[in-house]
Amino acid sequence: MNEDAIEFLVTSDEHNQRIDKVVSSKLSEFSRVLIKEWIESGNILVENQIVKPSTKVQEGQLINVVPVLKERSEIEPQKINLDIVFEDDDLIVVNKPQGLVVHPGHGNYDATLQNGLLFHDEELKFLPRAGLIHRLDKDTSGLLMVAKNNNSYNSLNTAMQSRLIKREYRAICVGEMTSGGTVNEHLSRDPKNRIKFRVSEDGKNAVTHYRVLKKLSGYTFVGVQLETGRTHQIRVHMSHIRYPILGDPLYGIRLRIPKAAKESLVKQLRSIKRQALHAFKLDFIHPVSGDQMSFSSNLPEDMELTIKELSGNTLDKESINNLSFPDIKV
Repeated sequence: MNEDAIEFLVTSDEHNQRIDKVVSSKLSEFSRVLIKEWIESGNILVENQIVKPSTKVQEGQLINVVPVLKERSEIEPQKINLDIVFEDDDLIVVNKPQGLVVHPGHGNYDATLQNGLLFHDEELKFLPRAGLIHRLDKDTSGLLMVAKNNNSYNSLNTAMQSRLIKREYRAICVGEMTSGGTVNEHLSRDPKNRIKFRVSEDGKNAVTHYRVLKKLSGYTFVGVQLETGRTHQIRVHMSHIRYPILGDPLYGIRLRIPKAAKESLVKQLRSIKRQALHAFKLDFIHPVSGDQMSFSSNLPEDMELTIKELSGNTLDKESINNLSFPDIKV
């Protein structure tokens, strides 16, 4: 295999879709026009066969992409303070703060995590999305993986598609849950509001496991584990079961103040201006060494202080971050 190649398998959701559409969704950093050129020039193969842009792919087929590796000059490196949790020759684990956009897009053309990664390591300019394996919403904080070379990018992408990477989140949900559970509801884009997603039978499969970590006054501190990784998945699923995430501007509800709440609690709840959702933990196999890797990130201050107030100050920082999530085999 060409060492510059990017490989991935066609998923069930991509079955019977056009090859140019599938590759565009996988490698969204590159334009549809450029991807079409690569297909026509033989730089994109399906099962090692030359295809047309209109060719429909089948689940399980291997797509091999050899990009014409030009610098992504339209995305400029920018010095951004990055919280690097781990880095070696093959990958980076970075802790993203809330408010930082992951990659450039409509309305956010610079000062993104991708700009910062390109400044941190100029070789990332040769990888799709500067090596980012997955993404988080702008106002969701927490851990992200970044590949530093094609071998790692291919391996980690395959592991993500095969659901071999464990992603665990923490959220503060409105309402007092009695127990955890699993939400298995398909998701699709909301036709009435294109920035939102909704539960829909004709959407893509989405599975979210959630567990009660601590019952609070009018709220619940929840651990969440993803089986799939759809856009806004946790936010939509929690809203669907009527336990929306505190502060969520798209899927949340009007702020609820617990009865007889102290002024400090009211002030803290009103200070939450984003969804109280944090990517807490990543577990995966190192793409080169084969070692088991595990990283966690303590809750950001806004969530931590809110939980402390909602618990009547019975929980401190250490106990909040040490609340365990039971193992789930996915």
